[in-house]
Formats: sequence, C-alpha cells, structure tokens
Amino acid sequence: MQDYQREFIKFMAESGVLLFGDFTLKSGRRAPYFINTGKYRTGAQLARLGEYYAACYLEHRVDAKTLVGPAYKGIPLAVATAIALYKNHGLELGYAFDRKEAKDHGEGGMFVGTPLENGDRVCLIEDVMTSGKAFREILPKLGAVADVQIAAMLISVDRQEKGTGERSAAEEVYASYGVPVHAIVTMENIIEAIEEGVIDGREYLPAMQAYRAQYGT
Repeated sequence: MQDYQREFIKFMAESGVLLFGDFTLKSGRRAPYFINTGKYRTGAQLARLGEYYAACYLEHRVDAKTLVGPAYKGIPLAVATAIALYKNHGLELGYAFDRKEAKDHGEGGMFVGTPLENGDRVCLIEDVMTSGKAFREILPKLGAVADVQIAAMLISVDRQEKGTGERSAAEEVYASYGVPVHAIVTMENIIEAIEEGVIDGREYLPAMQAYRAQYGT
C-alpha cells in the first residue's frame, strides 16, 4: 500500500466518510463498515479528493484525453481530478459530464464540457461502485455522441464484494467490457490500515475479516 493510499484512508475517517459499527446495506447485508461519500461537503475536501484521484490515475498510467464524470456525483470529481492533474502534474485533460436529459435549445446535446469525438480515449470518474449501474448507464449516452474508447474507470473505494455471482462489480465490468476499474483503495487496504494503526477501529477487525470471508471476492 502506497503512502497516498494511507493518507486517503485517514482522510476518509477524518471526514466521517468511513464509519465502523453495525450497518444494514441496501443489499440487505449487515456490514461492520459503511462508506458515506455524501460527507464530502467542502471545497478543501474536494481539492484533496482531486489529488487522490490524480495519484490513482498516474499510478495506473491511465492514458486518456478527457475525464468523464457521470451525473451527478461524478461531476465534481471529474472537475477536481482535472484540476489536480494540471496544477500538480502539468497534465491538461478535458472534462465532460452528462445531462440527465438532452438539451434541446442553446448548444443542445447530452454532454457538457469537452466535445467528445470518435476515437477519443476517456476515463470515467466515480465515487464508488456497488453494482456497476452508473457504468452501464453512461455507455449508451457516450455511444450516442461518439465512438470513444474507455481507457479506465476510477473510483474511490473497491468494496471487493461479490455481486450476483462470484465476481465483484469491478471485476464484472472488466470481464464484460474490458474496462479496468482502478480504486484509490480497496477494503483490503482499509483492513491493513487498521492493522498498521493508521486509523482507529481495531475492535472491528474480527467482524470485518469475517464479513470479507463471507462476501469478499
């Protein structure tokens, strides 16, 4: 685990995004942890988020022309990542995001930001991936505008949990579409951070390890 990943886990805990306890998830599973990205609420937090996404982008050597943030949560993340890549690393990428409904006046269209053209390599930026729904919803919207190549998708946390089968949502996306999903951190990273004392929560380790054994990939 790299230093920026340890810093990100600490940042999540300090922001109240990473919580430990007894939570019933949307799936019906009872989990000893919960990730609430709605707790990111300030400009300072968003600036730091952009830096962590930029670090993930560079670590995995993603090669893209435009960052695409699926509406709505992906919009500020794509913007923050584009700013961080330019300001801190000198990489100038475009950014774009989709509208929920196509605009029929003014400049029109389904996307706002950098125009997408055939052959463009794009990188999707999202907060977390639970079922892969956001990925599947953005595909036909992109295809209706241009024949782009999706170089990768970046998310903040990979829960590494089984979906309907034995694979995680991230693994299913790669298997079905050939698009790698890179997470800033994984649940294994979070468990490791607790073991190392990066964040508190050692009392929850047995429950987390048991949950991973039952639902993890």
